[in-house]
Amino acid sequence: MPDPFDGLRDALRVSPDNVPLRAHLAAELLRARRAPEAEAEYRRALALSPRDASLQLGLSEAFLAQGKTGEAVVALESLAAQPGRPARALLVWAKALHAEGEDAEAARRYRAAVSEDPDLADDAFADRLGFQSQASGDDEDDDGPAFIMGGRMRGTTHDPDEPLAPEPEHSDVTFEDVGGMENLKEEIRLKLIYPMQQPDLYRAYGKKPGGGLLLYGPPGCGKTHLARATAGEVDAAFLSIGLHDVLDMWIGQSEKRLHGIFEVARDQQPCVLFFDEVDALGASRSDLRQSGGRHVVNQFLAELDGVGTDNEGVLVLAATNAPWHLDPAFRRPGRFDRIVFVPPPDREGRAEILGLLTREIPQRDLDLSAVAKKTAEFSGADLQAVVDTAVEAKLHSALRTGTPEPLTTKDLLTAAKTRQPSTTDWFATARNHALYANESGLYDDVLAYLKRR
Repeated sequence: MPDPFDGLRDALRVSPDNVPLRAHLAAELLRARRAPEAEAEYRRALALSPRDASLQLGLSEAFLAQGKTGEAVVALESLAAQPGRPARALLVWAKALHAEGEDAEAARRYRAAVSEDPDLADDAFADRLGFQSQASGDDEDDDGPAFIMGGRMRGTTHDPDEPLAPEPEHSDVTFEDVGGMENLKEEIRLKLIYPMQQPDLYRAYGKKPGGGLLLYGPPGCGKTHLARATAGEVDAAFLSIGLHDVLDMWIGQSEKRLHGIFEVARDQQPCVLFFDEVDALGASRSDLRQSGGRHVVNQFLAELDGVGTDNEGVLVLAATNAPWHLDPAFRRPGRFDRIVFVPPPDREGRAEILGLLTREIPQRDLDLSAVAKKTAEFSGADLQAVVDTAVEAKLHSALRTGTPEPLTTKDLLTAAKTRQPSTTDWFATARNHALYANESGLYDDVLAYLKRR
């Protein structure tokens, strides 16, 4: 009986360096419970693309499926520290830790995974951990929900060996790797980069290197990528902070983590400290019923003010898709005193982004301007999806014919027709805030953009 994966293997013989195709084969083998073969394919793919987080996660799952829990834990520990890693890595890490008998640590990683992506909730796994949330009724106190594991209420005890902040990294990305956004890049240069590069000139005018900048706009428009590029522009350390790096079930621990993160940034100056989804950490205190959340907001504000210390040399960038949920105190001068709208890329920006996305893909006479014209209002993430869809279509064709073909303009235009811009829903919500809750002029840029559409 022929092997159902023979077709994929034949295609790889024609194109042995095709990472997406090899990753697809590995994933299908893992789904078919052929974990040893999946492991081998993931290893071959990682040899070609060693920094690919999805491949690292796949290899970890192949380890776990074979009972190689120690190897899985080591691989996942390294993966979890990487920026941009999938939230699922935390769930797989929790399962590997549980298999190693480390249920307390597994429960912590599981909660972090679900906090980052609620769709990852796994009731059966949570039951095996004996881990559940008492999120309502009399079991909830004023400091937030209580959590029970193994029948014991969790309180203020915390593992003292756990680091309070992630390790800083070095960014190899610069503004040359960011398509479009020229006005926004210049805004960041004036506010954050030039004070770092010419500190004496700025001090002559009473300006210290450092400060805060809040980026807001539709999801997928490159706010995180821009923050990483800012660090690369000034050769600064880069700390990317997500919810799982701050929020903790232990009482008072979230504030300690937040302080630890700022202390690492101060020790590593110059440092770009980036907070993603900052509205979840800095939600309006008037909307917070539990005092635990208000304590985190107060700690965040104190750290931005540099109470008892100095934030000189620390560039604080934050991104949010919902600035209307952010506590107004964050907009006070000296904190996030510049709030910048990051719109979808314009036509020239879309063409530039498409060029960056396709630069390593075999291609023939791509007319990126024509594709940009047909993708109005598409975010950078939407354009990535267009390229991915076009590449997948070429892979399917290659599997049928056995001959890989280069990417063409027609392929991209066909892929673009299958998608709608994801920014539409965001602008529907933002329009209401810009029209009816704009007393401070915060959303004037949104109104100006909507008039130009």
